[in-house]
Amino acid sequence: MLETAVVAARLAGQKAMEELDFLKVSVKNDSELVTQADSQCQQIIVDRIKEAYPDHGFIAEEGSGGKLFKQSPRLTPTPVFRQENVGVAGADEPIWWVIDPIDGTNNFARKILIFSVSIAAFYKNEPVVGAIFEPATDSMFTAIKGDEAQLNGRRITASEDTMNKFSSIGLDSGFEQSPTLQSYGDGAELPGWVQEVMRRTRFRSLGSIALHIAYVAKGGFIGTIGSSQKLWDIAAGVVIAEAAGAIVTDWQGKKIFPVDLDSYTSQQFQTITANKKTHAQILELLRS
Repeated sequence: MLETAVVAARLAGQKAMEELDFLKVSVKNDSELVTQADSQCQQIIVDRIKEAYPDHGFIAEEGSGGKLFKQSPRLTPTPVFRQENVGVAGADEPIWWVIDPIDGTNNFARKILIFSVSIAAFYKNEPVVGAIFEPATDSMFTAIKGDEAQLNGRRITASEDTMNKFSSIGLDSGFEQSPTLQSYGDGAELPGWVQEVMRRTRFRSLGSIALHIAYVAKGGFIGTIGSSQKLWDIAAGVVIAEAAGAIVTDWQGKKIFPVDLDSYTSQQFQTITANKKTHAQILELLRS
């Protein structure tokens, strides 16, 4: 399944790069940009996975009318996944694929080459396979739950640094657009914890949540904080980051998964992904 995810991610990434000079940009749900390449790349991924696993289910960002794309798995999937720490997927344990064909569409629509393709496979409502591809740098981040995280076939691990003036933490952009932060009101200052992160670190906002998490896994970021993320933003990254030794929780320090995929309808998550030392520091900031 990981090999299938890698091939699909590469095909979609190549298509995205080919479409850069022919972009047609529109607004989705009055809040997000979308291009014709988003749906084209998604179809490439779904078709490639279906060739190998026709019984599997799909949840992806680009559905009709600005909604998510969702296709439930068939009732009798072929047993395809065996890993000691996870088990065997059989007829009573369907597998879902969660897909973000272009994570960072706002960048992509403006030909800023910081975007990624994110693909995860779920077993028992938890991500067990993850692949994040950054086409502009030909960087493929991969992991299987219970195994090591890799970048282009070489092992990666989260850093051991704490917050300092040389470390980088990934932050969301557009705080005023986040439903979880709107309680601060129009014209209000940024939340205190955001200001503190900005003061203590060299914070970054790359425009791709998946890459933020992947960069935590490879040790480039010490952590990243997300205030309003969808399942497809984080699914593959969680597998990769945890395999690299990072911690992924919500803002209360609780695990995010399992998530009921049958009932998922684009609910948002507040997430912390960070190395062990930084995760404790971020939790303390949020709680204060």
